[in-house]
Amino acid sequence: MEGTCASYYEFVLSIFVTSADVPPEGLSPLLALQRATHATLQVLAAELAGLGLTAAEINALANLADGRPRTASELAAAVGSRPTTLTSIVDRLERRGHVTRGPRPGDRRSVLIELTESGRQVAATVTEAVSGLERRALDGLPRQAVEGFHAVLRALAEVGA
Repeated sequence: MEGTCASYYEFVLSIFVTSADVPPEGLSPLLALQRATHATLQVLAAELAGLGLTAAEINALANLADGRPRTASELAAAVGSRPTTLTSIVDRLERRGHVTRGPRPGDRRSVLIELTESGRQVAATVTEAVSGLERRALDGLPRQAVEGFHAVLRALAEVGA
């Protein structure tokens, strides 16, 4: 599967980096990104199945893995969701003992979301899985291709901002 996965990602990256036209099989770059997203989520879900987390919970933990507490708005922006959507994700993580919510110093209206010890352990596992998948998919690609891919991702993210 690794060879197939790497070939697929090389294909996806080549669409983004080398062509503004629709590729021969008719898949637009945006649809290729969506396809790659689903493929990576399936791989991560399989690798992290033992944790019993949803893709949204994995995303939230990965974004908290640096240990820095976030407000709901900051975390929502980092994971790409609305603060109201994030609330149910944080509720589930809090029930599992992976995060806590507490007052933000100097601003009692704002709440900080922070990893607990078990949350730090799970977030480290998530980070290892994400890093491993990135290595398998991207290590054989030229640095310029990966940089070009990041430029495309930034441009797409700005459209939604």
